[in-house]
Amino acid sequence: MPQKVRIALDAMGGDFGPSVVVPGAALSLVRHPDSEFLLFGDSALIEAELAKHPALKKVSQVFHTDVAVSMHDKPSQALRRGRKVSSMWLAIDAVKRGAADVALSAGNTGALMAMARFCLRTLPGIDRPAIAAIWPTMRGDSVVLDLGATIGGDAEHLKTLAIMGSAMARVLFDLERPTVGLLNIGVEEIKGSEEIRDAAELLRALDLPQLNFIGFVEGDGIGKGAADVIVTEGFSGNIALKAAEGTARQISEYLRSAMSRTWRSRIGYLFARGAFKALRDKMDPSKSNGGVFLGLNGIVVKSHGGTDADGFAYAVDVGYDMVKYDLLTKINQTLNRDGGVMTSAPTAQEAVS
Repeated sequence: MPQKVRIALDAMGGDFGPSVVVPGAALSLVRHPDSEFLLFGDSALIEAELAKHPALKKVSQVFHTDVAVSMHDKPSQALRRGRKVSSMWLAIDAVKRGAADVALSAGNTGALMAMARFCLRTLPGIDRPAIAAIWPTMRGDSVVLDLGATIGGDAEHLKTLAIMGSAMARVLFDLERPTVGLLNIGVEEIKGSEEIRDAAELLRALDLPQLNFIGFVEGDGIGKGAADVIVTEGFSGNIALKAAEGTARQISEYLRSAMSRTWRSRIGYLFARGAFKALRDKMDPSKSNGGVFLGLNGIVVKSHGGTDADGFAYAVDVGYDMVKYDLLTKINQTLNRDGGVMTSAPTAQEAVS
């Protein structure tokens, strides 16, 4: 494990490029001063932003490229046109070459997944990667996956998602044996598709020491924090994510409208603004920013494309934690215990070299 955490940034990714990426990295550096950064993109734009953040500039290297992946590019087009030359590809390739420990982009999700899978490949024993993210709940935070990397999946795939999600929860939440639940239409054993029921049987039979399988969790259980890790395939996971984000915006708009409707409600807001601020902070999506691409032979983190500097900094924090606390090794160790899927558990450094 290197002393410094080396973070490769696609500086041109997202809606705002370097104007968010650079100050976001600067904010994360304050929290994690043992970070170093490799920034890929238009050097003139990057250097102009770095000049505003001297501390970040001292620990950063800039690599110029004129090519950036558009938010509207199809994954296949991005892979053809941006392979080996785009800021997104170069950030991922830095992980493959061992020059960086983690790559991070706010760019096109489909393109990032296609490039990451093509460049890094998947870990032994894993057929398809997944997107996992932190989900704020009533009892703290949970890890939810898959949020849209792949559609569908058999029992073996869901079992693998549970293993990877539990490894991420162990890293983020410092838990020895996170609780894991399968998202389902009911908690009874007879409910749900055959794949979900079979996955439950597999997890019960394995009885892995790194995760505590608690059975099925219904949709409302995500927000309640019914488990440390909620597992589902990418189609339903992405719908659940978008529904939750839309509901959060809806509630926020309802509150804003109600608080400004009459002079009495405005006065009431003055007395309760502390509570409303706490609610806004809890529902702030930027503080849960940073989806981890699990199952790859290297660590890649996806930030929301429209986030601000604060939100991007949280995504950088997630990437830092995944490296510092050795996510890849924890996944490999669990897979290795699972019936000998792997012959040995490589270190994170071996996995990205």
